[in-house]
Order: sequence, then C-alpha cells, then structure tokens
Amino acid sequence: MKKSILSGLKILLVFTLLTGMVYPLMITGIAQAVFPRQSNGSIISIGQKSCGSELLGQEFKSERYFWSRPSACSYATLPSGASNWGPTSDTLRKTIEKRRASFIIANHLPLNTVVSNEMVTASGSGLDPHISPESATLQIERVTSARHFSPSQAQQLRKLVASHTEQPQFGCLGERRVNVLELNRDLDLLR
Repeated sequence: MKKSILSGLKILLVFTLLTGMVYPLMITGIAQAVFPRQSNGSIISIGQKSCGSELLGQEFKSERYFWSRPSACSYATLPSGASNWGPTSDTLRKTIEKRRASFIIANHLPLNTVVSNEMVTASGSGLDPHISPESATLQIERVTSARHFSPSQAQQLRKLVASHTEQPQFGCLGERRVNVLELNRDLDLLR
C-alpha cells in the first residue's frame, strides 16, 4: 500500500513537471521563435507606443475616425460576450433600429440606406476588430467632412480603405473585412 502511494506521487510529480512546466515552456519557446508578433498579442504600434491589438476591437466615437462594430460588453476583454438577446427579442429589435438610425444620421446617409448587419448588431464576443468594406465606405464621407479633407485627400482615403481590405483567409474562410484600428492608425498618417 505504502509502495503504491509513493509510486503514484512520483508519477504525479513527473507529469506535473512535464505537462505543467516543460511542455508550456517548450511551446512558448517555439511560438516566440516562429511567430513572435502573434505570440506577443499581435500588437499595433504608432511609433514606439502600443495602441492595441489587431485581434481586439476598440471603440471609436469621434467623427474623425471610422467606427467599430458595436459591443455588448463595451469592448472589455474580461466580461466579453454577447447580449444574449434572441431573434424574437423586442429589446434587440429596438436596439438595432436605434443603431441603424444613429448610423444613418451620423454619416449623413439617405434614410433608405442599407446598413450592414455588423454596424447594428454586436458580435458574439463583443470584441470583433473588423467591419465590412461596405461599412467602411459608408463612413468615408463623414470622416472626410470631419477632417476637412480636400477632394484629393478624399480620394486618398478611399484608396486607404481599399488597401486595408483583407480577403477571406485562404481565399475561402470568412468575408472580406477591414481592421478598424489599423485603418484609423493609417488615417492619422494621411496628408
């Protein structure tokens, strides 16, 4: 009996060291060597200052910037999640109508404009960093006006949105998308 317990404790110690220390350190080392940027959080910097991760959405409220997808958790990473309102929820319907009307008014769009779903509904995690190219295009006029851009600068802005449009991963996974943080970072560099 005593021998069995001692044997069990030895096995526990070996596997604790192996799976709790050796394996994680080995995987961390490989990740740092092969994918250093990704394993450190895919951080986006402006000069020497970190401004966020390309994997996490941020809120932009200023007229001078492109707006992100709404978040049910106010873009907080710890309590991230959805609102859990179902498709028959009256609260969800009213929230979507309010967001749609606000988006149309803020962007000076005709009342019959079709607003993409991602601009009126929050993502499942509440941290989606992307919007569709169509949603970015709908915001160009507002950003141009708020920044008092000339027609040539407005054309540069259209090209900037096009250059930030990412294709579906591997050509077939997901949709075309624009990372809002990266777009806004480069927007500030536009002259």
